[in-house]
Amino acid sequence: MNHTRRLLTTGLALSGVFGFINASFAKGKHHHHNGAKLVGDKLKSDGQHVIDKSGPHTVSVDIKDAKIAAFHVKHANKGDLPVKKYKTNKKMARADGMQYASFIQVQDTYLGMTYIGYSYVDEYGDEQIYWYPYDMILDGDTGAVEYVAV
Repeated sequence: MNHTRRLLTTGLALSGVFGFINASFAKGKHHHHNGAKLVGDKLKSDGQHVIDKSGPHTVSVDIKDAKIAAFHVKHANKGDLPVKKYKTNKKMARADGMQYASFIQVQDTYLGMTYIGYSYVDEYGDEQIYWYPYDMILDGDTGAVEYVAV
């Protein structure tokens, strides 16, 4: 009787631990987008511009004086979604796909460049992050938190 009770208690404790481990791995992935490429020539004209549509989500930016003043994400049914602002010194999204380190010219490397990312969480729990060079953003890193890659 005592042995069975200990075995049952140990089994319940272990199942709870494994349940927490699985729950921590259930977080969504981070998907990085090159926002500078998506904005492109729209940066030359002021106003609100749609830069991406992904399922029910419409991503748009407000341009003022050739800089991004605001970032908006609107869900087709739920309306505006909350947006989080990140900053990092690493280039998280590339415009031209994969490039080997041996083929990168010195002129193409950014030393001390800061990138600003705007993110939202889609209906699958994945975080979509749009990255821009610091000099494209009107208010810079105001309100941005340091991005830590997972």
